[in-house]
Amino acid sequence: MVEIYKGELSDLLLPKNVKERPKLEVRYSKEEGMVVIKNVMIQDLNDIEQCNEVFEKGLSGRKTRKTNMNDESSRSHLIFAILIESTNKLTGKRQIGKLSFIDLAGSESSKKTGTDKEGMAEANEINKSLSNLGLVITKLSDGSTQIPYRDNILTKVMQDSLGGNSKTLMFVNCSPSVYNRDETKNSLDYAKRVKEIKNNP
Repeated sequence: MVEIYKGELSDLLLPKNVKERPKLEVRYSKEEGMVVIKNVMIQDLNDIEQCNEVFEKGLSGRKTRKTNMNDESSRSHLIFAILIESTNKLTGKRQIGKLSFIDLAGSESSKKTGTDKEGMAEANEINKSLSNLGLVITKLSDGSTQIPYRDNILTKVMQDSLGGNSKTLMFVNCSPSVYNRDETKNSLDYAKRVKEIKNNP
């Protein structure tokens, strides 16, 4: 479970009092057919209760900030990945699949949020990464062979959630307020483009 905050990747499952945090490296493993994060903490899960405990533990360390639009606005992108391993008892063949649950930080106008200098720096980084993600989604939906995953840490981490043999679902939280129509339209445009991605799951 990791977050991307101001362009930096951090492990949310490490204890908060750990001073020397290992550097996390994102790479695509052709052997495993998925994105791997080197030095990230991985925990074995045996049941849904344990999964929920791990998720809540990670969530408690996520960066949030109070703004004029949200009491607990997420200032980071969150990735919670569950690896599922199976072995064929007859052939001994081992397979690994991955479920990635990704909560994208919202693209917000600084005029509306009323944030300070630090908040503006966060918003700029969020908007930059979402812009890169939008470009990747457009290229995938157009059927392009040159996909700029490596241009941003967010798209590097999300490569196996968008392209290749992945299946992608996007859930959009929409505001019923006319005041937020621009944000709602942008989010729905995103989802529409994601729906047009052509993969072979």
